[in-house]
Amino acid sequence: MTTTSPAPTSAGVQFRPGLTPAGLVTVLLGAALPIIDFFIVNVALPTIDADLHASTATLELVVAAYGIAYAVLLVVGGRLGDSFGRRRLFVAGLWLFTLTSLACGIAPTAGTLVVARAAQGAASALLLPQVLSIIQAATSGEKRSRALGLFGATGGISTVVGQLLGGGLVAADLWGTGWRPIFLVNVPIGLVVLVMARRLPESRAHNPLGVDRLGTALLAATLLSLLVPLMEGRALGWPLWTIALLIVSPFSAAAFVHVERRLERLGGTPLLPPSVMRLPSVRRGLLVGVPFFAAFGSFMFVFAMTLQEGLHFGPLGAGGALTPLAVAYFTVSMLSSRLVARYGQKVVPVGGAITAVGMVALLCTTLSTWPHVTILELAPSMVAIGVGNALAMTTLFRIVLSHVPTDLAGVGSGVMTTNQQTSLALGVATLGSLYAALSGSVGPREAFALVIGVVAVLAMIVAITGRRLPDPRV
Repeated sequence: MTTTSPAPTSAGVQFRPGLTPAGLVTVLLGAALPIIDFFIVNVALPTIDADLHASTATLELVVAAYGIAYAVLLVVGGRLGDSFGRRRLFVAGLWLFTLTSLACGIAPTAGTLVVARAAQGAASALLLPQVLSIIQAATSGEKRSRALGLFGATGGISTVVGQLLGGGLVAADLWGTGWRPIFLVNVPIGLVVLVMARRLPESRAHNPLGVDRLGTALLAATLLSLLVPLMEGRALGWPLWTIALLIVSPFSAAAFVHVERRLERLGGTPLLPPSVMRLPSVRRGLLVGVPFFAAFGSFMFVFAMTLQEGLHFGPLGAGGALTPLAVAYFTVSMLSSRLVARYGQKVVPVGGAITAVGMVALLCTTLSTWPHVTILELAPSMVAIGVGNALAMTTLFRIVLSHVPTDLAGVGSGVMTTNQQTSLALGVATLGSLYAALSGSVGPREAFALVIGVVAVLAMIVAITGRRLPDPRV
């Protein structure tokens, strides 16, 4: 769900021979691997904790390190593909993703796993932008429409596969390896896709945009100086370095804004162009997106932990419990374009409200039957949450991109996706830390209740603020 958003593409492209059916399968497999990996990790977190003796704060980093690296380098990955060739960067990103998956699978310590996950996120930032770029450059007309539809469907299918495959692999405990196969399974699949990728068409942009090195460095510094202390500070007793990083964060953010404005005034293309950020559709969409994605990121982390640590579902049961959400998301996302065509921006507040209702229903179900709740009892609330997220998320992307000039479409999608991944990591850092603090003091039941209550409030904020979004049909 969280990684199926449009990636940066270029408006001016050099066309090469068309994309064959085998080539389309290749790029879609390349897109599916990182998405599957995101959801596999969620259901494996308690097992990783038991094996590597990781704190909840470190588990948050296992999730967020991937998202932070992906958010910072996503636009860079798209621009590198435009400059040096989309197929070349697809292959390079896939090689790195395969190698970093191996590094994750053999990580001897929790700290090593966090570093490997950050590297895996960086590899995904090189790999995923090329998928849409290759489709755009090598297809046209109805063939392009079908390819883009299949790309969207790949995200939904991958979420289901990720839940079930992750739970199944961890539960199987192959050769006593516990959680490690969730990463190691990427290695043979990645090698097969690399062989298939040799026949992909190559393309480059006529006038590729340069890489904003200083902006990228400052964005990375801003995110790290904010998120790392939020995740680690409580567990470590707030040592001086965590306080220092939090103090640095706003100054780093101000420097980033200054550099981006200056680069745009000089005629360059910043990482996150201020002129694009000022468009009403983009500005309002990003403001609604922050609470929405923060709520979703924290929910996926906290619910996966609660299912196994509080309700004792086990990894396979946790995957099964989350599957109705993924199936509902996939089904509704395939219908969302028709709903937007008919109802416009109203789809977002409706999605936020349905999500809030689903969270309240989940809260009532778990609290009334704790700790003996079943997958069947959870299913209605999971379906509601999946439906609400599908309506809000897919429509938000359409709204943000609806008024972005065609020649900046890739930049606009990069802005939105960076906001998405940053907010996901922020949700894990804040509400994940809140859950960890309360779980140790008052217990997982009360900690879960409070966090899900906050998530429900955030969903209602989306429902209220989403009413002010511009209509994408205008």
